[in-house]
Amino acid sequence: MTQKKATQKTTKRAGALALTLTAALALGAATPAPALALSPALAPPAGAQAPSAGDARISTAFTLPGAKVYPEGIAADPRTHTVYVGSYADGTVYRARPGRSEAEVFLPPGTDGRRTANGLRVDARGRLWVTDSTTGVAVYDTATGSRLAHFEVAAGTSARFVNDLTLTPDGTAYLTDSSRGVIYRVTPRQLAAGSGVLTEAYDLTPALRSRPAGSFSLNGITSDRAGRYLLTVDMTAGDLYRIDPRTGAVRRVALTGGDLKAADGLDLAPDGTLRVAHNATNTLTRWQVGADGTRARLTRTITDPSLQIPTTLARVPGRTLVVRSQFDKGGPMDPGAGTGGAGTPTTFTVASVRGL
Repeated sequence: MTQKKATQKTTKRAGALALTLTAALALGAATPAPALALSPALAPPAGAQAPSAGDARISTAFTLPGAKVYPEGIAADPRTHTVYVGSYADGTVYRARPGRSEAEVFLPPGTDGRRTANGLRVDARGRLWVTDSTTGVAVYDTATGSRLAHFEVAAGTSARFVNDLTLTPDGTAYLTDSSRGVIYRVTPRQLAAGSGVLTEAYDLTPALRSRPAGSFSLNGITSDRAGRYLLTVDMTAGDLYRIDPRTGAVRRVALTGGDLKAADGLDLAPDGTLRVAHNATNTLTRWQVGADGTRARLTRTITDPSLQIPTTLARVPGRTLVVRSQFDKGGPMDPGAGTGGAGTPTTFTVASVRGL
């Protein structure tokens, strides 16, 4: 097989997997989902190994207990160096303490009626935000695990998939809806109130390219350190969008060197480095974003099967933590789930990636 044909085959397979994921997750939005100078505290635990031979830059940071975890979101608390990971399968939230080789259950499945745990973030006050694709977002006390606030999509809203979120310096949370193509907002004042309906801040559908019926659009979202703009990705078209929170202006970011197809999680560093997890292609990319957020240039690509369908990522000192979802092994990216499908998942883990 020629290199060109092999590349075309890989691209087609990734596209098929992405569409399968879209359909499966869209179904999950209506029904319960199926049954992150190196700090020593963040150093990989002794004996941690990658699940399979591959890129030497990729190893295992810690494991997640359970046979069908199918993790999706990740968040790192810079104050305590604790890492939180959410399960798409049942909404469990795991906590990985510094130096531990295995995470523990922090919030059990079904806590507060939570069905999934997609996007996770820890805010400046140490509160953990967790999105549930089927309903909205909840905020938890990381010391006690008690729910402090919750916000839900308006009753009667049909298609919805609350996916990822970002927090800006003023304490405002912005969340993507992959089915509706909108971004919700939760302000500090709303958070203080404790509950309410998610406010639709921006509707990106007029700006999005046309896509196959039922496919996802917006997925990962991040924001710059000063809160001047938000960046969110259209995973189907491979486009990146810039939103000005003050004016609501939306524009497509000019990408050089590649695209963001199958892009899931986004992480924007203060120096303008954007790190991206592309799920269906087992790829991580690094981009340099221009000072005003209107342009981005591809600077590095890592593709390796040992990433096991990476969904989200979190940057910690010296390395990047990447969720290995294994969605294609009996999970939402496996069309044959329950009938043998693409295989049985191995131990669920979070990868440690250097050099990204």
